[in-house]
Amino acid sequence: MRLGVKRALNSFTFSLPDIPEPVSFITAEAGDGQEAREELNAHPPDILLLDHKLPDTTGLEILQELTENPRDLLTIMITAYASLETAVVATRRGAFDFLAKPFTPEELRSAVRKTARHLLLQRQARKLEEEKRGVRFEFISVLAHEMKSPLAAIEGYLRIVQERAAGDDPAVYERLVDRSLDRIDGMRKLILDLLDLTAIESGQKRRELADVDLAEALRQTVANFEMQASERAVNVKIRCPDTLPLLADRSEIQIVFNNLVSNAIKYNREGGRVTATLELNDDGAALLQVTDTGIGLTPEEAERLFADFVRIKNAKTRTIQGTGLGLSTVKKIATLYDGNAGVTSVPGEGSTFWVTLNSPVLTQEPLHAS
Repeated sequence: MRLGVKRALNSFTFSLPDIPEPVSFITAEAGDGQEAREELNAHPPDILLLDHKLPDTTGLEILQELTENPRDLLTIMITAYASLETAVVATRRGAFDFLAKPFTPEELRSAVRKTARHLLLQRQARKLEEEKRGVRFEFISVLAHEMKSPLAAIEGYLRIVQERAAGDDPAVYERLVDRSLDRIDGMRKLILDLLDLTAIESGQKRRELADVDLAEALRQTVANFEMQASERAVNVKIRCPDTLPLLADRSEIQIVFNNLVSNAIKYNREGGRVTATLELNDDGAALLQVTDTGIGLTPEEAERLFADFVRIKNAKTRTIQGTGLGLSTVKKIATLYDGNAGVTSVPGEGSTFWVTLNSPVLTQEPLHAS
């Protein structure tokens, strides 16, 4: 019987949708329980075909030993004594499936195929879970790092105020309070950006798709940042059609437009210019380009700018607050519309950030909420 099983499996292969390579088998055999134990220790298998009746022991005893010393394998019990009691005991001891004698080669292959599929998908799920834990740990580590600095600054300012260590000038303490409030605003923005990012990535954000006029949304965005632009004497111009419809979630469009326009003002020079251009590109997608006369980026900086928690830190950006999440969120939202986001830039001269959003109205393809 062992030789028959070996012949049936040595040339047996099959494919699984989620596994890139075909699944094939290398077999080893043992004539009794002692040989089986030695083989299990020397060459741990993926699948164990275990007869219930062995010359020197029973399959149930081998199963019990495997339960006491767990291994990453699945067991198929082979038995002519397929009673309910045996099945219950074997299942409790970890058997994955049963194969009653006599069986055909196709019945054997079917049982092995089912077991191998379960084992491989189980391992793949564990691998994904480990990757998730690693990403979660990295995410929390970066978040802790980003929160640590403003919290330390706020604590330092408050202790100066508490101990009146800056003298008797009320203006000094007002500046310390203002700095604390600025840091709190930065942390609040970080939290809100994180909520936006995680909601989008997890698919938990409820999308409310409706006709959105992108031209009107852009004009409203620029109006919202008029004061910020005025404070830095930045001149903001809009070039767009009267209307440009898109089936979209309005809050997602606001996130995209707000990030690009506010960054163009924030990273600009005093008295600089911002031009926001909205049009259809050659592919029929909505294209927003926001050009500034700001500090610009090197090719290396531009290449990594859209990753999570990436902020370009140099002498020119040291005093500018940011979370490093805005542009990564913009790019993730663009992918929801089968679009993309990017930047072209010249250090010291300025940058043009762009995003494309495909509209079902323009492409004649329906857009469904995920």
